[in-house]
Amino acid sequence: MTLEIILVFSILFITIILFAFEVFTVDKIAMLLIATLALTGLVQPEQAISGFSNAATITVLSLMIISLALEDNGVIAYLARLLKNLHILPLFLLLPVLMLITGGISAFINTTAVVIVFIKIIAELSKRFNLPQAKLLLPISFAGILGGSCTLMGTSTNLIVNSVAKDLGAERFSFFEFSLYGAIFLGVGILIITLASAWLPKDSQEKLQDVYNLENYVTTVVINKGSKLIDKKIEDTYLFTSPEISILKLTRNKQITNAPGKYITLKEKDKLLLMCNLENLTKLNAAQDLNIHKNQSTFDKNEIETSAEKSAQKKRSNYGLVEILILPGSTLIGKTLKQLRKQPFHNTLPIAIKKRKNIRNTKERLVRKDMNHIRLKPGDRLLLEIPLKEINQLNEIENVAILKEHKAETINPKKRIISSAILLLVIGLAASGILNILVSALTGVSLLLLTRCLNLNDVYHRINWQVIFLLAGMIPLGIAMHNTGADNWLSNQLLTMLSEQSNLIVIAVIFLITMLLSGLISNNATAIIMTPIAIAVAVGLNLSMKPFILAVLFGANFSFFTPMGYQTNTLIYGMGFYKFKHFFIIGGMLSIILWILGTFMLSTLL
Repeated sequence: MTLEIILVFSILFITIILFAFEVFTVDKIAMLLIATLALTGLVQPEQAISGFSNAATITVLSLMIISLALEDNGVIAYLARLLKNLHILPLFLLLPVLMLITGGISAFINTTAVVIVFIKIIAELSKRFNLPQAKLLLPISFAGILGGSCTLMGTSTNLIVNSVAKDLGAERFSFFEFSLYGAIFLGVGILIITLASAWLPKDSQEKLQDVYNLENYVTTVVINKGSKLIDKKIEDTYLFTSPEISILKLTRNKQITNAPGKYITLKEKDKLLLMCNLENLTKLNAAQDLNIHKNQSTFDKNEIETSAEKSAQKKRSNYGLVEILILPGSTLIGKTLKQLRKQPFHNTLPIAIKKRKNIRNTKERLVRKDMNHIRLKPGDRLLLEIPLKEINQLNEIENVAILKEHKAETINPKKRIISSAILLLVIGLAASGILNILVSALTGVSLLLLTRCLNLNDVYHRINWQVIFLLAGMIPLGIAMHNTGADNWLSNQLLTMLSEQSNLIVIAVIFLITMLLSGLISNNATAIIMTPIAIAVAVGLNLSMKPFILAVLFGANFSFFTPMGYQTNTLIYGMGFYKFKHFFIIGGMLSIILWILGTFMLSTLL
């Protein structure tokens, strides 16, 4: 092993750790990776930035733009609205039908966009017909992943594997080349998840207030002048007697008391960090004793509302609480409530943050931070107060999903039809082989612009640039592994281990390694790392490359056993219905079954 190979593996190991523990955002990791590879001389400067011009990167970007146009013009929502009539079905029939429809749509439209729309539809169905959201959301995410594995344009992972394999001399896949395998995986997945749904948690959420588990919302309140709480001991107030409210911290004259005792007497301008459910948060928001409307880090003139502002607020009735889910790539990521309250924010008032769980974010870690220092991350939810008539403005916020929505849709039916026709044209051109998928996707974007079904100025801030930067950063890593011979070294180690094993075992090992890696880091990153290794193993054993490439393609997509491996799993996990064990047990069982099935199916190609 040369020094260069050791250096590449060191960079790869550090990258995996950064991804797995979410030390930085993926786009920041990607930029650091590009700079590191260029500075160490492992790639040429032109190679370091080659990911930005890679065909797969541009294709993914084009398909993202098409998906946004379909969403804006009501195509996805129109398809999803048709599902409302399915509420009459019993759950054991509704679940597989929803999964089949989700998987079918995800084969041609961005999986994340589809799942976000289904989150909204299921929330509405739950409210109107008392359907259990927790029984439906995780299956919908899994079905979207499986459906995206059915066609070349189904996921960015498929495009990446195809692009990397082509660059290494493999024959590129046609549009429906592996659709039969994908359809089998989808069918088996629907059956398994339907049977396993009995182990999914139950819920009876009929209102927004019930969506949140207790002790999930954290906010800061200040005791107002003239409050009835002043000069009372904590044990004598409703803040203590209510079992759904916890006082985590008291700040007085810049002195902090963690977990204040019940005998402490409250004073004016005391700042309390509270943890409570949404119902009590709503009551606190309306309380005269407390104020959560202003920036509570200090009390200077700039942060206290003027009497004119208070008067204007009183005139604005018809306010409501709206929750939004923070998606990867959102400009809100890294912001705190303090920052959001100090700047104009679409005429909304940020009230509180609900943190999603991850490896580094436990309840203990969360509550030790001051509210003004808790930063938003992907999967978190933000609670906003906004005039109901102005909720349409929330669509201008970049990369968020509105989970409680009151707005009436104003969709142009003509544009919806045109957008649908353009999507079908893109699929037809790519599937027939008349144009490759890159050219067909660019053609689709051009037609959307010409027909005014798409406004690029509106799209720029909504593209998930984190995915684009991730691809642009990981592609040079693959080049570095090839330049230094690291991919050949790895494949030689595998060849030594597997040289006397059957072809079935070799395929199984490649499939399993890819699947395990995709559960810890991005599936796109996994595909870029594993595709050259799989091809090298196939060449070393003098076997067909196709089954090995497909093992990486499916293995990278099948990251069901953790909520971090795939974006839709992260979103569903952030909803608060599931624990890590639900992904590990149910997703793990699904992964094992699909791994065994996929190994046997792909081995027939050898």
